[in-house]
Amino acid sequence: MPEATTPAIEPPLAHHFVSMRQQTEAARLGMWLFLVSEVLLFTGLFTAYAVYRFLYPTVFEEASRKGVELWAGTTNTFVLITSSLTVALGYHFAKEGRGKLAAALLAVSLALGFVFLGIKAIEYTNHFHEGQLPGKFYHFAEVQGPGASMFFTLYFIMTGLHGAHVVVGMTVLAIMAVRAWREEFGPVHFAPIELAGLYWHLVDLIWIFLYPLLYLI
Repeated sequence: MPEATTPAIEPPLAHHFVSMRQQTEAARLGMWLFLVSEVLLFTGLFTAYAVYRFLYPTVFEEASRKGVELWAGTTNTFVLITSSLTVALGYHFAKEGRGKLAAALLAVSLALGFVFLGIKAIEYTNHFHEGQLPGKFYHFAEVQGPGASMFFTLYFIMTGLHGAHVVVGMTVLAIMAVRAWREEFGPVHFAPIELAGLYWHLVDLIWIFLYPLLYLI
């Protein structure tokens, strides 16, 4: 039986907007500008990776093949793509006013986020045990030579920064799940969960670029 729908709570209109439509459009514009700044941030890191990959192609290839766990990267890719699907479904049902179902789907996304972080923690633990660390702390015997420590410097910066974004995204999804459970969203008011979904999709998209660079090539 379909879930009974209840009217969504009308959001308050800020004094500096003349209508809800204007307020919603301003929020969307602000989110897109924020996402562009995030893309620029990671573009700088991707550029640094490309430069050092050009300087040390052989060592970077060996570090990628011997220093990171392909199963972990592949599993996390599947986990994040699945979480994007559940977020999109949560947004869809929230827009239809089916808050409980939307909250459940967002909770699944949140659980997948924990799975991602758990696998990443396993990877980091192995890196510390193997000496696959940045700079002077690097002592991984299987991959030596100029550029070896730089690979793991970039690896920790890129995956660490991405992991921080995952934590932020999970926090936002948790808040959205609670609000969806309280039936705060519906056909008229759904912008907050839409913006949260955009952020989560960007986090997934960034990982789609990190995965081949660090695990496959």
